[in-house]
Amino acid sequence: MMNTEKKAWFRQLHWQVLVSLVAGTAFGVFAPTAAEGVGFLGDLFLRLLKMIIIPLIFTSLVDGVASLGDARSIGRVGVRTMIYYTCSTAAAIIVGMTAVNFIRPGQGLELAGTSALPEGFSTTGQSLSEFLTRMVPDNVIGAMAEGQVLPVITFALLFGLFLSQMNGEGPAAVLRVVRGTLEVIQALTLGVVKLAPIGIFALLAREVARSGVAIFQELGLYFLTVGLGLGFHALVTLPLILFFVGRRSPFAYFRAGSPALATAFSTASSSATLPLTMECAEHRAGVDKGVASFVLPLGATVNMDGTALYEAVAALTIAQMYGIELGLAQQAIVLLTALLASVGAAGIPMAGLVMLVVVLEAVGLPLAGIATIIAVDRVLDMLRTATNVWSDLVGTAVVARFEDGAAAPPWSEEA
Repeated sequence: MMNTEKKAWFRQLHWQVLVSLVAGTAFGVFAPTAAEGVGFLGDLFLRLLKMIIIPLIFTSLVDGVASLGDARSIGRVGVRTMIYYTCSTAAAIIVGMTAVNFIRPGQGLELAGTSALPEGFSTTGQSLSEFLTRMVPDNVIGAMAEGQVLPVITFALLFGLFLSQMNGEGPAAVLRVVRGTLEVIQALTLGVVKLAPIGIFALLAREVARSGVAIFQELGLYFLTVGLGLGFHALVTLPLILFFVGRRSPFAYFRAGSPALATAFSTASSSATLPLTMECAEHRAGVDKGVASFVLPLGATVNMDGTALYEAVAALTIAQMYGIELGLAQQAIVLLTALLASVGAAGIPMAGLVMLVVVLEAVGLPLAGIATIIAVDRVLDMLRTATNVWSDLVGTAVVARFEDGAAAPPWSEEA
């Protein structure tokens, strides 16, 4: 049950997160050595989040599917979820391609050497057949141990589906165990959430200390193009969808999800942010538990609006660097490939950069162009991850609006 007592502003999580963002940035600029020293606190916070990802995904999905009931209800929610994901991602790509065609940031860039590619960067793409094969685990325990989210999602969906169709004392006991475990995991998540301001402060301070501001000078126009695209999609496109389709107040819903968005920005990992995203959706925004448990784990894996937008902008920027004009047909290929590649991108740092290879190969662009734009990728990764998580939250509200039993959002209350 929610606490209706009004908290002082400094005890409210979204204000604590905002202060930590500002303080972390300032600390990284003015005390870079000390910022490196406190960075381990951010690593600890990130490890705590990662620790609960797999058990949270499994128990929440099984409980969510069981709560939805029969296969018809599950299929209805699944179809609505995938329709939203496809439309929002396509809209993000169109926004990015429009921005890059008007601003044309690649015309002023010089090609860097391939030595600028990060150590361990792989140029091996993933085919559709490989992606589909990886969805089904050959060893679900091994997949859980290795932190492979997509196979765990597949197993949890199947497990929950068959559990919901069975009657008797045995299946009921299994469901009680799953729900009891989920309650413990959610309580653990609430404990970790309280550490978010400290973790965000440490992560952001160290990142600012390492990156500095000089790297934005040469790549400023490219950075601006991606930033404007992400900003327009996050602050215009998604709020319009939320208001007209989800029937929610964008400002209030954004405030409810602000802790998850700040964590996504600082960690650059939608998977690591998932526990906090679910906490914000269910307890701060009042989204129905069954819908949130189904939609958000899927979104953290397959819904990558910011990543898809970035891939499209980066590909067209590299084409402009080489003086290659892509026609409408080739840009349509970029749109389609970026849409498919974003689905296969893992919710981890630099995953979008890896999937950019697939987009470049689809239109025959040289991979060496990646070396030029790599310098600002980390900061852009933080921005696009926050956009990814915001899209997941919006999608949850949209799907919940069409489902019976969606809870009314407590806009005037603090969780």
